[in-house]
Amino acid sequence: MQTIDNFNFAGKKAFVRVDFNVPLDESFNITDDTRIRAALPTLKKIIGDGGSVIIGSHLGRPKGVEEKFSLKHILGHVSKLLGVDVQFANDCAGEEAASKAAALQPGEALLLENLRFYAEEEGKPRGLAADATDEEKKAAKKALKEKQKEFAKRLASYADCYVNDAFGTAHRAHASTAIMADDFDADHKMFGYLMEKEVIAVEKVMKDINRPFTAIMGGSKVSSKIEIIENLLSKVDNLIITGGMTYTFTKAQGGKIGNSIVEDDKLDLALDLIKKAKANNVNLVLAVDAKIADKFSNEANTKFCKVSEIPDGWEGLDIGPETEKIYADVIKKSKTILWNGPTGVFEFENFTHGSRSVGEAIVEATKNGAFSLVGGGDSVACVNKFDMADKVSYVSTGGGALLEAIEGKTLPGIAAVKGESY
Repeated sequence: MQTIDNFNFAGKKAFVRVDFNVPLDESFNITDDTRIRAALPTLKKIIGDGGSVIIGSHLGRPKGVEEKFSLKHILGHVSKLLGVDVQFANDCAGEEAASKAAALQPGEALLLENLRFYAEEEGKPRGLAADATDEEKKAAKKALKEKQKEFAKRLASYADCYVNDAFGTAHRAHASTAIMADDFDADHKMFGYLMEKEVIAVEKVMKDINRPFTAIMGGSKVSSKIEIIENLLSKVDNLIITGGMTYTFTKAQGGKIGNSIVEDDKLDLALDLIKKAKANNVNLVLAVDAKIADKFSNEANTKFCKVSEIPDGWEGLDIGPETEKIYADVIKKSKTILWNGPTGVFEFENFTHGSRSVGEAIVEATKNGAFSLVGGGDSVACVNKFDMADKVSYVSTGGGALLEAIEGKTLPGIAAVKGESY
């Protein structure tokens, strides 16, 4: 397949799908521009070659045209970072966008208005009556799917080539993230630098495994991670289950968990996963002690106890020192590491120690030659908070996309560029 490094953009117009879904404050100021900065190498490569860029992105989850989700709020900052006076089209699929794209000269850039202002981008019908029948919903969705193809074709008509650099939306079969790739031949569609790095990192963890392979899965609910855990049980040597899920596994095995978070309807599932791990010869690592609190607060009274002996009125908010040692020992002996989810409520300063200790163990393993991939919003927030982002092998920008890749699902945004079905 075509690569961005091998493609000469001179005299070419490139439609670049980026993920500029950045957080804005009440005055529409960007509070974190990481996603914009991540796309700069791709945009600068195209402009540096003598090409021009048509930038497409979404912002938020609008239900139509909503001022607060307009990409014009970030136009100035994009221009500043890119070093080019970026033009703006007030309607991504209107005549203005088409004419501005057609008039672009080498070295110029055009930012399109929020792609999700059109229902065709996501392919989800809007404005259906609350009492719409299943047949009416199906009919609306079918009609919109046809319009979605037309919408994708219109976006594609602006450019000579297509570059997808939005891994964060790669799991969505939206018009701009997957469908419009069909309007370009194999030599004129490719991944941007960010997408390329993400794909390589995921494939290295899931396919090119250097063992022992350890996955650390945190999060509050077993139900939200079930497919990921089951897929990992056929791949990993060690699986560390931590975070809020700890207490569901503990209660399932007869432990006393006090007021800790638990999914009572998933106790049998937890026991089933323990059996599957054993059957697959996977070392399933669970907490043995916890840092508990008498209320859900950073100012709560705290103490340590066995994870299976938490008193009534107390709840586990982080792992304890014995568990930290157990986790660290497993991690430091690993050669491939995947971290998704903290060990506790790391947002509270008094409950960061467990997550920090996991991060430190991963950093040490990485120094000793392990490949470490950190992904998922909270894990990324952890490594950033602890200034460890540059000390692990790769920090993924894709939350849902990364999780679906780990589940073993085909990501439409990747498959479309590769010319594969999804």
